[in-house]
Amino acid sequence: MITGMMKKGRILALVGFMLSGQVVAEQLTIEYSRFYSHLNRLDSEDLTALQFAFGFKKVQSSTLCGLEHVYIHTDKQDIPVSVTPQQRFILPTEKALKLADALVVVEIQDAANQCDMSVQLETKPDYLKTQYQPSELVFLLRQYQQFFDDMGGWLDFMMPSPVGLNLVFEHPDSLYQSPQGTSLQNGVLFLSEDWIDATEGLNLPQKPLRITAKVE
Repeated sequence: MITGMMKKGRILALVGFMLSGQVVAEQLTIEYSRFYSHLNRLDSEDLTALQFAFGFKKVQSSTLCGLEHVYIHTDKQDIPVSVTPQQRFILPTEKALKLADALVVVEIQDAANQCDMSVQLETKPDYLKTQYQPSELVFLLRQYQQFFDDMGGWLDFMMPSPVGLNLVFEHPDSLYQSPQGTSLQNGVLFLSEDWIDATEGLNLPQKPLRITAKVE
């Protein structure tokens, strides 16, 4: 009898240990209108190459919280949203979703109170490749400059200004050397505006994960 109780106790202890090691996802429900206030800024024929990528950054850390599942909820349907390997997601720009009081539901792996929303302005996937003509790099930089010009308005003197492009790579070790006149640090290849204006093109061994602007 005692032996049976000991076995049962060990089984319960094992089950308890296994459960304690599991990550229980928490659910965040956010009004779509909060995202739309960002998305609407890119709803322009002059900013066709840019998008906002949303995620949740760990408090006091540069890493992102893990995402289990994301979807848009309305009274009529649930719309699934893809999550990238980098733990970010892209939302459609739909005024109808705002008018319908849609909600964005995010199942997050970490404690919700330890994750702050992170908004990243980046180029769309169509503009991530291994070869760039000079005109293509100039176009991407001008897109960012146009965005910040539009944001500044009459307060333009207070807005940061793009001074070049940051190309972020998943496997920076394959970039055994950066092109002459550029810098490669922590997996980020920086192309200054002067370099972009003077270049004859850029060839890379792999596609960048994303392209953002460096602002000052």
